[in-house]
Amino acid sequence: MKKSSYQGEFVSSSRILYTPSEFARENLLYLQEIGQVHARRPHVSTHPGLSSYLFMMVLSGSGTLSYLGEKYTLTAGSCALINCKNDYYHKSSEDLWTIRWIHFFGPTASGIYQKYMERGGQITFYPDNMEEFTYCWENISRFASSDDHIKDMRINEQLASLCCLVMQQSWHPEARKSEKGRQSLLEIREYLRDHLSEKITLDMLSEKFYINKYYLTRLFRQAYGMTVNDYLLQSRISHAKELLRFSALTIEEIGENCGITPLYYFSRTFKQVEGISPREYRKRWQ
Repeated sequence: MKKSSYQGEFVSSSRILYTPSEFARENLLYLQEIGQVHARRPHVSTHPGLSSYLFMMVLSGSGTLSYLGEKYTLTAGSCALINCKNDYYHKSSEDLWTIRWIHFFGPTASGIYQKYMERGGQITFYPDNMEEFTYCWENISRFASSDDHIKDMRINEQLASLCCLVMQQSWHPEARKSEKGRQSLLEIREYLRDHLSEKITLDMLSEKFYINKYYLTRLFRQAYGMTVNDYLLQSRISHAKELLRFSALTIEEIGENCGITPLYYFSRTFKQVEGISPREYRKRWQ
């Protein structure tokens, strides 16, 4: 870890250049750099081609972020999250800004960012509570500066919290739907959980809840990040695991109870999801 401060013509800045352990690089979300800068004059900053994700938040002033050819205005209280592999730059306006940033990466970072974008994540957004982001930034900075022998784990925890906050604050697909649409989704999800043993199709759901099945498919994916069938399968497998561990039912009975029959199909489906057969799962966990 190297902490440095800089006072120049264009900026006043402080930053921590962090070197994670080999374990962190291979297994965790890890920090590359964290810092704060106050612009003294308008200036441009860019580092395209980096294997890095950049989170930034504007404390005061304003500026512009250019990302993949699109320009976004950033003002006090706004945040941004971008993939630095792509072309980008950010610059302060005449209303000189103060910003905080975090560069991070890790073996799961790309998958997290891809899922974030698939679910309608925004390049820039205004969080409901900037204090939560400030808390994460300050914790990461503190751990990076510490001699804590598990600081890579602590930094990973805070970066994961940051990703959760970004997902939560910038993506509210249910809030963008009508009250009727939100209620339908809640009712459908509850129905799926309560009728796992029954045969359920999109056509049946469409007829029961008076909703077009194509609209339902799109609405459900936007709200929960998966299809109705994927959610149903996930719920059935979770229920099957519970019965395998905490009941005396036979494996065939459990398949029937979860709506996955006949036995050979239940065993094959369970193994595709969990990597082991229902019998082996029961043996390992009981």
